[in-house]
Amino acid sequence: MANQEKINELIEKRAKARLGGGEKRIDSQHAKGKLTARERIDLLLDDDSFEEFDMFVTHRSKSFGLDKQRFLSDGVITGHGTIDGRIVYVFSQDFTVFGGSLSETYALKICKIMDMAMKIGVPVIGLNDSGGARIQEGVRSLAGYAEIFQRNIMASGVIPQISSILGPCAGGAVYSPALTDFTIMTDKTSYMFVTGPKVVQTVTGEVVSAEELGGAKIHSTKSGVSHFLAESDEENLLLIRKLMSYLPSNNLEDPPAIVCDDPIDRLEDSLNEIIPESPNQPYDIVDVISTLVDNSEFTEVHRNYARNITVGFARFNGRSVGIVANQPKYYAGVLDIEASRKAARFVRFCDAFNIPVVTLVDVPGFLPGTGQEYGGIILHGAKLLFAYGEATVPKVTITLRKSYGGAHDVMSCKQLRGDLNYAWPTAEIAVMGAKGAVEVLEGSNIRKIEDTEEKTKYIERKEDEYTSKFANPYVAAKYGFIDDVIEPRNTRFRIIRALELLSNKKDVNPPKKHSNLPL
Repeated sequence: MANQEKINELIEKRAKARLGGGEKRIDSQHAKGKLTARERIDLLLDDDSFEEFDMFVTHRSKSFGLDKQRFLSDGVITGHGTIDGRIVYVFSQDFTVFGGSLSETYALKICKIMDMAMKIGVPVIGLNDSGGARIQEGVRSLAGYAEIFQRNIMASGVIPQISSILGPCAGGAVYSPALTDFTIMTDKTSYMFVTGPKVVQTVTGEVVSAEELGGAKIHSTKSGVSHFLAESDEENLLLIRKLMSYLPSNNLEDPPAIVCDDPIDRLEDSLNEIIPESPNQPYDIVDVISTLVDNSEFTEVHRNYARNITVGFARFNGRSVGIVANQPKYYAGVLDIEASRKAARFVRFCDAFNIPVVTLVDVPGFLPGTGQEYGGIILHGAKLLFAYGEATVPKVTITLRKSYGGAHDVMSCKQLRGDLNYAWPTAEIAVMGAKGAVEVLEGSNIRKIEDTEEKTKYIERKEDEYTSKFANPYVAAKYGFIDDVIEPRNTRFRIIRALELLSNKKDVNPPKKHSNLPL
């Protein structure tokens, strides 16, 4: 009988812990269109796979009447489960308990699963919904954040780290997601900022709402803090499952391969006509990507940020690849500060986790102007150059149309250890476009011609001469900087064959403590 009483006590404690802050607060969470911490875990993980740790942990504080308010789990649910049968560690912040605020013991719970994930070599997924540090605990809660940050840093490039923002994430809390690999925000119910609207108004006099200051749309379009924008908690969590399907469990493994039912030698005649005849006419690079990859399935990263470059995950013959592609549909695909940062971080992630990089090039150059120069385009452009040059994963580059000047070098050229570099017959690989080149090369001769009509004809003739002599792929091919000029409709097959060829490639960087990339 005594044993049964103890078992009943355990059952009661578990039931109490599962209620978090109680029914009223759970109802309030639902009223905001948000799921509870436990509902989120159930949706994220495979059915019945979650095993919880530290359910009976409570805070240790006695100040400000906290000794009279103790909740089992202390505001964060931690444990492990599976996604498509693969182990992941998860923490889910519970807004119904002290507004999800972080205490010393709360931080220790998160640190425990991060340490375990590193030992085992599996991803960590954080579901964030917290008001920040628990003010009543003072410096102990700040120390708790720093403990988490240190583990984020040690895990970086070793295991995938994914942050889901499902409510408030403010103050020191924002830096843990910023240190992770991917951040997913939910529209209208999540926000991130270092200082909130009230502090902003007090210090600067600027009046701004939480949504305008750090809402999901702001961070998905203007700052680039958020990699994905979800419409609901459900979509947010399903995006994590989707993202995980492309990633290995750690940096010593290859990404999971799946059976491919899309023919590897599928010809796409539409690609032969997709490049417009006018060199200045835009087209959508996503149409090219969708045509090339398995089953037209492309998971775009940072879709709404720096739209002049497109990055994301897809598969070729069932194997994960990262794709980087200039987007002529926005600003002619020019490289600028935001595009360089976006692509550089993506390439470095792929390299850290053994994901080959396929680069599709159509770039007229770097964006000119004082705004870019004052903002450090030199340093930011160098980040992308550095990322490609440092990467040791297989790198396959296809030049579709323009590849001019320094931007040609930056976009995974042969000299940055591009493994296989192909070009379409429409490729224009040169120091600059015909118009600019003629202005430089023929400027003095042009100025001598007084008749306007004669001057126009002279410029057109010289531009045609430059185009035929330099703006084609065969000059680069002559020097071996392009390995082959290929028919566009064969591109899928050539990429797949290249990736198969490179599957066991070895590139080695010199021994060093770490690089000093141009931050």
